[in-house]
Amino acid sequence: MYLEKLNPQQRMAVEHGTLAGGSHIAGPLLVIAGAGSGKTNTLAHRVAHLIVQGADPRRILLMTFSRRAASEMARRVERICAEVLGSNSGIMADALAWSGTFHGIGARLLRDYAEQIGVDPAFTIHDREDSADLMNLIRHELGFSKMESRFPTKGTCLAIYSRAVNSETELPVVLRDAFPWCGAWEKQLRELFAAYVEAKQTQNVLDYDDLLLYWAQMVAEPLIAEDIGGRFDHVLVDEYQDTNRLQASILLALKPEGQGLTVVGDDAQSIYSFRAATVRNILDFPASFSPAANIVTLDRNYRSTQPILAAANAVIDLASERFTKNLWTERQSGERPRLVTVREEADQARYVADKVLENREEGTRLKNQAVLFRASHHSGALEVELTRRNIPFVKFGGLKFLDSAHVKDMLAALRFALNPRDRVAGFRLMQILPGVGPSTAQRALDQMAEDPSPLQALAAMPTPPRAGEDWTSFVSVMQELRSGKAGWPAEIGLVREWYQPHLERLHEDAATRQADLLQLEQIAGGYPSRERFLTELTLDPPDATSDQAGVPLLDEDYLILSTIHSAKGQEWTKVFMLNVVDGCIPSDLGVGTSAEIEEERRLLYVAMTRARDNLDLVVPQRFFTHGQNAQGDRHVYASRTRFIPATLLQFFEVCGWPQVKSESASAQQARQVRIDVGARMRGMWR
Repeated sequence: MYLEKLNPQQRMAVEHGTLAGGSHIAGPLLVIAGAGSGKTNTLAHRVAHLIVQGADPRRILLMTFSRRAASEMARRVERICAEVLGSNSGIMADALAWSGTFHGIGARLLRDYAEQIGVDPAFTIHDREDSADLMNLIRHELGFSKMESRFPTKGTCLAIYSRAVNSETELPVVLRDAFPWCGAWEKQLRELFAAYVEAKQTQNVLDYDDLLLYWAQMVAEPLIAEDIGGRFDHVLVDEYQDTNRLQASILLALKPEGQGLTVVGDDAQSIYSFRAATVRNILDFPASFSPAANIVTLDRNYRSTQPILAAANAVIDLASERFTKNLWTERQSGERPRLVTVREEADQARYVADKVLENREEGTRLKNQAVLFRASHHSGALEVELTRRNIPFVKFGGLKFLDSAHVKDMLAALRFALNPRDRVAGFRLMQILPGVGPSTAQRALDQMAEDPSPLQALAAMPTPPRAGEDWTSFVSVMQELRSGKAGWPAEIGLVREWYQPHLERLHEDAATRQADLLQLEQIAGGYPSRERFLTELTLDPPDATSDQAGVPLLDEDYLILSTIHSAKGQEWTKVFMLNVVDGCIPSDLGVGTSAEIEEERRLLYVAMTRARDNLDLVVPQRFFTHGQNAQGDRHVYASRTRFIPATLLQFFEVCGWPQVKSESASAQQARQVRIDVGARMRGMWR
């Protein structure tokens, strides 16, 4: 039977409140799923079990934090259902139509209820960079870019706006707690944000935050909330520790009594407060649905050895507030995690490179080894050492697919054709053309904004003097896309053909970027419409082929370098962690409040629990600082992270590197020689 593969706690979570026939809707369930405890497998089994027991898959809402995770979940559900339902499993799994990210589900519901909430269903969605560009346009129009004292940059303005929206916090509090250096600009920021909202509505665009904000505003109306909540018998949420207050508000509005609500997560892995996520959502879940809430804890770990878990448990056990959970495993080992002290970052890099090659010679592929770090720049010295030794590597935590200029150009063309009032897309697109600068683009967009048929107004404009055939070609492809005659996904092929000569003119590495565009075209074929493609891709971008560090495409094996945030959810046989010192973990930028300290502790815990067999925490006594005054020595001396006090050293093998060797006689003699170099220098000029 398909449930026999589960351990008792997993099975308890899967079977919670289910009866044959699917007629009974269970009360609220919180599953505390420790690292490596089979969280995804448990959630997939719960969804499959609901379907097997008779629940209508069309009335199940499953929300994950990436489209990739939702797809993987659907595949697992189908495999599990196949054991029971046989040939009908595919039909039932395909009917699980409401599966995706919070933002993706929000976009679909907003289009469904657009008329009721006064939104044009043809809205387009701005990603972060587009939103920042629009914020900058408004910032400039209001004259804030020419203030006597420095006004916050577009990125900072957007971050403040986003934090206020997602955390449901008043602007003065956000400025005080997260952006104190911007506190003097509260009045101007209010004016900027008001104009930003008006500009989005005029252009019929929504930004990333609007998908949640509009959804939350929509379900604040009880009748609409009841209607949407009534569409789903079961609502399941993955990674609940990473939700923000806005998302928790939405869930509470959809299922105020918690009936049919299942949330899964681990408070010890809540590490995204910089995105306004709050650990309070998962910590306060039982109280929100008291006394009906049920809690099931998954504490059996299937990933790491017992010594690694003992050390990780000891680190997180010092947290000020958490659900009691001590991970355990049947995977015994005599090898404790290593706490390795080195003199400086150069030694740290050599140590890691030596061990990586040593592990490879012993049979562990590079891909099964990972080097983790708190911040992206911490790996600089190591990257130099790996390159010097010809060790290929891939670094995660950098650019995403949609951050690359060529992909954004393609998507801007599709978005502008779908919504010609999208000024950011139009502004970007027109300036691709030779001979068209910001002023020309601005005039064209102003004329389009005043006309009820903006594309017709574009076609009627005189060709800019220096644009020539490029302008004519641009107008032609926009009209063809707008007409819809080519159909989807052929439309993206039209855009690529139009863009090809511009790609070759603008970028020296056009061949590599061309691979991204072909990948984009291939991805597009998996979507039913241009609208759905733009929405999904904006909300959950894949990685770019041109953004990998090193030369992994020339080698079948490569080492993984990753920030801890990017490593969450991953696992490797052998894991190294760099700079396990105060100032790096906790970050010197993340020690302002007790809540920030606790999140830094959880980051270390997440890093430690990525390791299956071996874990090395490296402690350089001296490391290079970033962002300080360039003059003088920018190295600082540091002590071992405060999260591993002396009382926890019993859980580690504490050692130094390199091993100290006895000096030779000649070395001893050399150390006794004394010369006055200063006197020699002075003598050169006498």
